[in-house]
Amino acid sequence: MREQQLQTILRHMPAGIATLLGPELRFGFVNEAMQSLLGGDTPEGQPLADHLGVLAADLLEVMQQVYSSGRPYVAKAYALPVAGSDPTSRRYLDVALEPLQDDEGQPQGLLLFAVDVTGQEEARQRAHELALETRRLDARLRVLTETAPQITFSIDAAGQFEYVSPQWYYFTGQPPTADVNAIWPLLIHPDDRLRVLYQSDMARSSGIGWNFEYRLRRHDGQYRWVLSRALPEHHAPDKPVFWHGAVTEVHDQRELAEALRQGEAELRFLADSIPQLIWTASAEGFIDYYNQHTAQYTGLSTQELGPTGWVNLLDPSEQAGAARRWVQCVASGEDYEGLYRMRRHDGQYRWHIIRARQLADARGPRWFGACTDVDDQHRLREVLQTQYDELARTNRDLDTFVYTASHDLKQPLFNLRGLFEELRSSATFHDPEQATLLEMVDDALLQLDGTLQELAATVQDQRELAAPTEELDLQSVAQEVLLGLRAQVEEAQATIDLDVAAAPTLVYGRANLRSVLHNLLSNALKFAHPDRPAHITISSSLSESGQPRLTVQDNGLGMTLVGSAGPSFLLFDRQHPGVAGAGVGLYLVQRIIDSRGGHLEVGSTVDQGTTFTVYWFE
Repeated sequence: MREQQLQTILRHMPAGIATLLGPELRFGFVNEAMQSLLGGDTPEGQPLADHLGVLAADLLEVMQQVYSSGRPYVAKAYALPVAGSDPTSRRYLDVALEPLQDDEGQPQGLLLFAVDVTGQEEARQRAHELALETRRLDARLRVLTETAPQITFSIDAAGQFEYVSPQWYYFTGQPPTADVNAIWPLLIHPDDRLRVLYQSDMARSSGIGWNFEYRLRRHDGQYRWVLSRALPEHHAPDKPVFWHGAVTEVHDQRELAEALRQGEAELRFLADSIPQLIWTASAEGFIDYYNQHTAQYTGLSTQELGPTGWVNLLDPSEQAGAARRWVQCVASGEDYEGLYRMRRHDGQYRWHIIRARQLADARGPRWFGACTDVDDQHRLREVLQTQYDELARTNRDLDTFVYTASHDLKQPLFNLRGLFEELRSSATFHDPEQATLLEMVDDALLQLDGTLQELAATVQDQRELAAPTEELDLQSVAQEVLLGLRAQVEEAQATIDLDVAAAPTLVYGRANLRSVLHNLLSNALKFAHPDRPAHITISSSLSESGQPRLTVQDNGLGMTLVGSAGPSFLLFDRQHPGVAGAGVGLYLVQRIIDSRGGHLEVGSTVDQGTTFTVYWFE
């Protein structure tokens, strides 16, 4: 009865229990838990080798050795596949093998105990994996902290260093065996040491982090500004016992900031010293700074001027337009410029040029502006403009007078010529120099007629200096001019060579080009040498700067050039008084070329010829 109760108890125990009898290890008693672990029926009396189920062969071999040796064996976390589940699924058992012996100590079998420890084993394996991952992350963190250009550290609640990165040794030049806790305070600048120690102690006692700057001695003995930051390691609800932080060198940034502050102070002093209204505005166009001269000029304080001060100071009729233009420039980033009347402290409105430009940098866009008083210059310009208009009117009147005079004098000239012809045909003179006197009077009349024509041409050419430009065919215009000079060409028996292939076209005023060619060619024909036929060469080319130029060369009388700065031809200036002329042609040529931005070069040898080189543009 008692044995039956014991079997019932053993059969329902959560641990697997089985007896294996004889050297064949035949199944004897097997409780329900063991049946479940083995994954099927275990017929009583059958050898274990024939019904291994999920058991592995190596376990059977161990059982046989335990049976033979009589020594018990315990296997921890023995892995078995789960019957009827994923092949990769495992359950873990703590297996105990106890030999069964008779009264004489002879082996009779084995007692097999198996306890399912799958949960514990999986938890242990997970803890192991977490430990490995923690070590891996710790190694990665250590690599990161030791390769970063910072000194990283950890200290406890008492202020003792638990860890300091190698950068501290590189920076301070201390050996790795140095006592960091003892040496670190000594490396702090004496003027900063007490403050640093006090602030760090107060932060630890309050359980908070810190952030302060101080000077730390470098390996070369130089003190460098560093930034120390640390945060506590919290494990609620306990107070923090560790602080982790970093020390970063900020010496260059601090010096740059100091230089920037000093530069801003100097610029502000400079702005306050300038006798102009200097101001700055935000990206939205609201003014946030006025220099001292602004207050002196307007008689208003910065608060009274407000964020749109200069607009409110303008003449009321100009404020709306100036404000619209300012808003457009703020939106587009374009430069602002305008001429407006601005009210002074005495109520007088004076003309100002207002300029503003946008500067975009790391701090964002900002506007810098100035209001420059140009009232005196503006009024002077108005006076000069009035005088210029008066001079222009006077010049036009003079042109009209010269043109009218030359026109009106032609009729008395015609009358004199008619009377002279009548006298020559009907009157007689008993004078041996009669022929000479008549020739002199005739020459005087011809000279007067030529002078009047030249005056009229001068006025006409003056009016055509501003003629519109167009692209001209140089050869066509030259041939047109030569056609008009055909009589002079035949009289001088001149040879004309025309070669403009190098620069065949010219953007110029047609009337101006014709006037230049006409005067240069007519002069070359007029001043031809009496001992040889005239030979004139007309050619075009490009200068070193790529601009077109024209060369007119003759073999005539030549001229004497005065001065090294180049010729300057004056009105009515003549070099050959024996040749008829008024001294106007070369003056007109030089006026036309100079007015169009060019210049005239002349090379000449008396009795050999002259070369004119026209540079149409500089």
